[in-house]
Amino acid sequence: MRQYELLTIGYEGREIDEFVNRLKTFNVTHLIDVREIPLSRKKGFSKSTLGQRLKDEHIEYIHEKPLGSPATIRNKLKSDWDYKYFFKAYTEHLSRNMDAVKKVHQFLFEGVTCIMCFERFPDKCHRSIVADKIKEYDGNGLKIKHI
Repeated sequence: MRQYELLTIGYEGREIDEFVNRLKTFNVTHLIDVREIPLSRKKGFSKSTLGQRLKDEHIEYIHEKPLGSPATIRNKLKSDWDYKYFFKAYTEHLSRNMDAVKKVHQFLFEGVTCIMCFERFPDKCHRSIVADKIKEYDGNGLKIKHI
């Protein structure tokens, strides 16, 4: 049985060309955006612009809004920096959105899949929780690699 790998990436501190080159280095075919609101003040990282750039590079862009962290828990994190609460609340949110988790899991069988969000460090980002939930759902030793 083939062992699959799920990649994750944050674009904080990266320019769009560097970001895209990183995806290409790892042969990414599907980029799953797990931001609730896929807008960015950073040039090239808003949904439509990023989607077109990736299409030009033969990478499919998919926005999975249900996997985004809800504004209520994001705003609380910004006010008190309580990551323990943030990750607990987000995990509860994610458990109510298993259809989106299953959808992302299916992309693993179609090519190299990468989950993206803003934060550079996965231990400070909800994408690590998403990746862990997909690994749990997979049940076959899915490897997670943060690029």
